[in-house]
Amino acid sequence: MSDLYDDYEHAHEHEEHGEVSDAGASRELTFAALPPIHGKGFAVTWWGQAWLKALEDTALELRQLKAGRALARAGAVGAVSVRPGRITAVVRDKGGATHRADVLLQQLDADAWDRFADMAVERAGHIAALLDRDMPPHLMEDAATAGVELLPGIGDLEPECECGAWDHCAHTTALSYQLARLLDQDPFLLFLLRGRGQRELLDELQVRSAAHSVPEPGPGPEAEPYGVDAAEAYASALVLPPLPGEPELPQEPGVPPSLDTETPAPGELDADALEFLAAQAAAEARRLLADALAGGHALRAPAPEPTPAEDAVRLAAGGPAERVARRLAEGSGRDREGLALAVRAWECGGPAALAVLERDEAPDAETAARARAALDSAWDEGERPALQASRGRWTAAGGTAQLRLGGDGRWWPYRKERGRWTPVGPAAADPASALATALGAGEE
Repeated sequence: MSDLYDDYEHAHEHEEHGEVSDAGASRELTFAALPPIHGKGFAVTWWGQAWLKALEDTALELRQLKAGRALARAGAVGAVSVRPGRITAVVRDKGGATHRADVLLQQLDADAWDRFADMAVERAGHIAALLDRDMPPHLMEDAATAGVELLPGIGDLEPECECGAWDHCAHTTALSYQLARLLDQDPFLLFLLRGRGQRELLDELQVRSAAHSVPEPGPGPEAEPYGVDAAEAYASALVLPPLPGEPELPQEPGVPPSLDTETPAPGELDADALEFLAAQAAAEARRLLADALAGGHALRAPAPEPTPAEDAVRLAAGGPAERVARRLAEGSGRDREGLALAVRAWECGGPAALAVLERDEAPDAETAARARAALDSAWDEGERPALQASRGRWTAAGGTAQLRLGGDGRWWPYRKERGRWTPVGPAAADPASALATALGAGEE
């Protein structure tokens, strides 16, 4: 494990976007100003979005949130310094004046870090995920179970700004939005804010992991038995063959045998359907092998089994012959046009996208309120397009583009094609990005 830590540290200290201000202790990192961004959200990862949620739930004025987001999008945030308990940057407002902005986050005490380290060494997958710059949700859940809250909550982000505002102003808000982009690239920044630099944390985990692997001493020595232990003698004479290496991934799925013979198929057997199912099974076997050979396979939760109706759509996405496609449509309770539309949704996002296509019910009051808040904050003041809401769907003026809200809070882009609403892309956490996809689909 020591070599793994050393390799990661060597790579991290030469990152292109950040420089270590104190190379010995790695207690402060400074990141060059990020370029402006347009038409997309600030955070892609779930932990980056959790950071923004803490900011947006804490700020009292929506006007300041919008102003800060506009400054961050315009590239008005200078170099960002990250150190235990504090982030700092100089922010230039619309008038050209500059202000030093700070956002404070309480550091964890020594007892909390001890509990986190004890939890992490008990689960090797957590350390492996961190080394890959990933922060799986179950790591946060296990940490919370140990009484350690790493992600900030409501009221945890404390602003300080030269402009004199007592709450989050446009400058501290812009700084917070910018840090969400940096957290996307490196979740170790969250640990640094809470009081542990990456090297310090990994060294501590390495020491605890080594101590954890040392067996506890047994009872005192006893007199050596006379002769040779039978199990030891048998093991010394047993020669085991080497384990086989990992199989190579074939370039293409295997081709099943053809059923096109002069002998008719017995009974009601549909040879075309059977050949298609065999080809799909070969393709699925190759996909599973590729997944098993990929890194981190053992750490991922298995996907839920599809329902028969979902499985019919999955099979139809494989491009069956017309007669087989008709059978799939009948088996899934759809006509051919409905099945084609379901396949479009499946290709955009699997079962989640299919559920959004077929859902036709109004969201509950809490979900509707969260959706309205997301729409209010997605665009800068005066830039939000007119949207007509109906049963969890928001249609843009002109009636050609639409947003649909999924059960997980993500937004799906839709476009009206030949009189039917059709999914045109994957989901996005930001409704502005999803609507841009829907509008862009009509320009292609």
